[in-house]
Formats: sequence, structure tokens, C-alpha cells
Amino acid sequence: MGLAGKTAIVTGGARGLGEAYVRVLAEEGAHVVIADLLEDEGRALAADLGSQANFVRLDVTDQRQWRALVDGVVAQHGAPYVLINNAGIHSFGSVLDDYQNWRLVQDINLNGPFLGINTVAPAMIAAGNGGVIVNISSTCGIIGYGDQAAYVASKWAIRGLTKAAAIDLAPHGIRVHVVVPGPFATPMTAPFHGELTELVKSQPVQRIGDPPEAGRLIRYLVLDATYSTGSEFFIDGGAMTGMSLPDAGQ
Repeated sequence: MGLAGKTAIVTGGARGLGEAYVRVLAEEGAHVVIADLLEDEGRALAADLGSQANFVRLDVTDQRQWRALVDGVVAQHGAPYVLINNAGIHSFGSVLDDYQNWRLVQDINLNGPFLGINTVAPAMIAAGNGGVIVNISSTCGIIGYGDQAAYVASKWAIRGLTKAAAIDLAPHGIRVHVVVPGPFATPMTAPFHGELTELVKSQPVQRIGDPPEAGRLIRYLVLDATYSTGSEFFIDGGAMTGMSLPDAGQ
């Protein structure tokens, strides 16, 4: 129970990878605040975890909601020790497409994590116990993908934000990491399951990831990665290592 007595906030925690992060942090003894717009799923997960979790509706683009969330967490559970900036959206669209879509994706995927850090870190600092912040990027934040301009840009930018935050917060004992997931079986990727099944055949680990695997990485980052900050941790089936070519004899 390495997180007993500590509090964690997971944005986008109601389902998918976020749910896996919530469950593993609760297993380690933390009280987990599930911050999401998906009220039915979030409340159901909190009910399943009992006293280890509660749900709070949060629009990550709204600074006032962030402030209200943090004030409530501090008052009820004490200063947060863990923040997982997981909430995000995926969007198709090239650099020739609608600017409003670009702005929406950046607002959720990049401005949301910034507001999380900007609001939660002062509470961590005031408590004086350090803390851990984990941002979620993507393999789309390592290489370019066509027809995903807004998403690619947001996931590249989150890596830069992580490194800047790691430097700024190091004097306060707060570590900041970024996770780079590859294809995982989640509700967000369900519409593209067939395409992903084909895609993973060219990566070293030729399967789609299972969310609890990502949860175990979060456990390591929070509890054991004590000599790392500003670092990028890949959980992508080796996709960014390189892709194998189709058998020339076929």
C-alpha cells in the first residue's frame, strides 16, 4: 500500500486507460478522484471502488472548474500527491482543415494538462511532500501521421510541457513524466480496431495493448521512478523502435 493516505487525481479517468490508472492507484492505497465529463461511467467506477474513489465532473479546459476541484480535494482529502493528465480527444484532419477543430484539440489535449499542472502543483508545493505528475502523449507525439495534424501537434507539445514542468518543479520535489502509449484496446480506439489489428503486425510486439499493462507503468512511475523526471516512457509494443517490412517472398 505504497500510496496509503495519499490522494490522486486522474483526468479522463472514467474509462479506457484512465480507468486502468484509477484502479492501480486505488490498489496501492490512494484515494483517487475520477475527474471526467462522463458522469455515468465515472460514478459507476467510483461506486465499484467504494471509499477509495469519488467522481467529480471536470471540463479540463475550464480554469474555474480546476480551482474548484483542487479546493474540494484539499478540503476533503488533503493535498493531491499524484496528478495524471490523461483526458484527451482524438481527431482526424489535415493542415488544410477547419481551424476550430485545431483549437478544440489543443484546448483539451494541451491546455488541459497545463491548467492541471498550474492548479494542482501549488497545492503540492504548499503541502511540502513533493508529488508526481504524469502527462499522456502518444506515438503520434514522436513521429508524424497524415490527416491528424491537430492531434499530432498536441501530443508533441505535451512532451515539451513535461520537460519544462520537470525543471520548474524539481526544486519542490515534484517529479514530472510523460507516457507514450501505442495502440491500446479502449473505447476511443474501438472504431479503428480492424485498422489497428493490421498496424500492429509490423511492430515488434505484434498485438494491441491491454489497459492494465499501462496501469502497471503508472504504478512504477509514481512509486519507483524516483531518479527520473522529465523522462519519456514508452509502452507501444516497440512501435517506435521500428517497423518490420513485409516478407519479400510473399
